[in-house]
Amino acid sequence: MAAAAQAQRRYANWKPRLGVLCQYSDSNLEFVKAEGFTSMQLRLDPSKLDDNAIASIKEKIQHSGIYVSSLAVDGNHIHPDPAEREKQNKYTIACLELCGKLGIPHIGGQSGTIKGRPLQEQVDEIVKVYTEKYFPVCEKNKVRILWEPYAGGPNIGTGPVGWEALFKSFKDSPYVGLQFDPSHLVWQFMDPVQAARDFADKIYDVHLKDCEILWHVLRRTGINPLNNARWWRFRIPGQGSVDWKGFFAVLAEQGYTGAMNIENEDEFYYPSYNQGNFTDQYKRGFRAGHEYLKTMVPPLTA
Repeated sequence: MAAAAQAQRRYANWKPRLGVLCQYSDSNLEFVKAEGFTSMQLRLDPSKLDDNAIASIKEKIQHSGIYVSSLAVDGNHIHPDPAEREKQNKYTIACLELCGKLGIPHIGGQSGTIKGRPLQEQVDEIVKVYTEKYFPVCEKNKVRILWEPYAGGPNIGTGPVGWEALFKSFKDSPYVGLQFDPSHLVWQFMDPVQAARDFADKIYDVHLKDCEILWHVLRRTGINPLNNARWWRFRIPGQGSVDWKGFFAVLAEQGYTGAMNIENEDEFYYPSYNQGNFTDQYKRGFRAGHEYLKTMVPPLTA
């Protein structure tokens, strides 16, 4: 009985925020609020924003009551070309500082990579760059760097092997963690539910995106098709192979209370933007994903 009561208390604490990943615009913010979402991950370029624009965005977000969980920051932090690396490092620092001004607690993207180099050598370089260049800015602005397991970019944080190597070398740093996206593990033929269970204490943000395996293509082409045929594609939640019940069970057991943002890369709902604002078709994708997720995600209450 005691164990059951403890489990009930723990699961009752599972009150994640549900939202979307998107470019910022006033119109997009209004849609997010009107649809009953409670969070966003934003794409913003600090080089295109002055202090007045930043203050205006911050005021509008605060007025909406929407929680911004993270800022999307892509790129190769340890690019082998020194000039490209310096450019990326400066951009990332500017994004960390933008997070500080807007009160955003995380940036999410890739770890960085030098392809062809031994794994530990890449990890050591990542640790060096982050520790010297990023962590002082993270501490000042109260921001954490999160890795998304995207295998198509400059990234070694693509799954458990990379995560283990990175977290071991970073030790107990409070400035790194995971932006968990189960779809990326599915198309790598990894188990996202087990991965979430094994690294639950490192998950600080979540992307809700599904992945459909096109078995009729894969059975003919294999995973390295000579004709470059696409044997998988991203879908909105509920339209692919992700075990959402199992994944959410892990988060509920952990008492996860962070954000979970729909990343709509489902081409059935494209085009996505018109002059920076959601198209009607793109909105349909968010609505369809939202309706599916409502059956499994508890509503956020005050």
